Amino acid sequence: MNDAGEIAVEAEMQTIEERRPFGERVLNLIRKQPLGATGAATILLLVFGAAFADVLTSYDPEGANFDHMFIAPGEQYILGTDQFGRDIWARILYGARTALFVGITAGFMGATIGLVLGVTSAYLGGTFDLIFQRVIDVMLAFPLIILALAIVAMLGTGLENVILAIVIVKISLCARVVRSNALAIREIPYVDAARVLGFGHARIVLRHMVPNVMAPYLIILTFYIGDAILLEASLSYLGLGLQEPTPSWGLMLQGGAEEFAESAPWLAIWPGVAISLAVFGFNLFGDALRDVLDPKLRMR
Repeated sequence: MNDAGEIAVEAEMQTIEERRPFGERVLNLIRKQPLGATGAATILLLVFGAAFADVLTSYDPEGANFDHMFIAPGEQYILGTDQFGRDIWARILYGARTALFVGITAGFMGATIGLVLGVTSAYLGGTFDLIFQRVIDVMLAFPLIILALAIVAMLGTGLENVILAIVIVKISLCARVVRSNALAIREIPYVDAARVLGFGHARIVLRHMVPNVMAPYLIILTFYIGDAILLEASLSYLGLGLQEPTPSWGLMLQGGAEEFAESAPWLAIWPGVAISLAVFGFNLFGDALRDVLDPKLRMR
């Protein structure tokens, strides 16, 4: 089947799908993308726990209680307590707020800045594109965690600096991927028509090119959120991210989890499970979103 035939079939399938009731369409999507549905359910569970943390636990995540140190998981403390007597369940829930805030903020900012810079680079071309792509090459040459560590070491610890470091290291990949898509869009006649009509560069980029690269942007954004959560946990674990007593999954793995790994393994198990589930959920959802937004994958 040629491209025109595939487009016609895809359009007909989309029309039929849109005529179905919303509930039936959701169930059909879940059947087609069970892993994506699992990822979405994991994300919703994470958001629910973060939003209702103060309802799901009555313990202070930052308050130390030295009379209740190293209590194993049980009826009083669902996931046990740490070396300061703090309830791990409470710190997991409130740590989800930290993880989601950093992940969504840093992921969105990094992907969005990369989107605009990538499209602008493709549109302008010439010297700007050449210099910008060499800068991207330099950034991509460093492992993300090493580059983030260097930035935080220069800026200092703290929530704002951690977010800024993650944003900087996340710009490069999105800019490179979006640019490759924008190069093809730049050659489409309606871009030339916009130039002939006298539209400014900013209007052409933002209103005529950016909307046409939203599919790869949205896919990258979902992966970025998971990566940002992992990066924040890594920086905090290494002592260059958030600091005590802030509830952070990375901080929970630092110190006590290492020192008391054998006598109190729950100190490392539960924050590790939380980080893994969060990253796993966003990655699964990103894979499903890619399949849904890519017409060639939908035809399979």
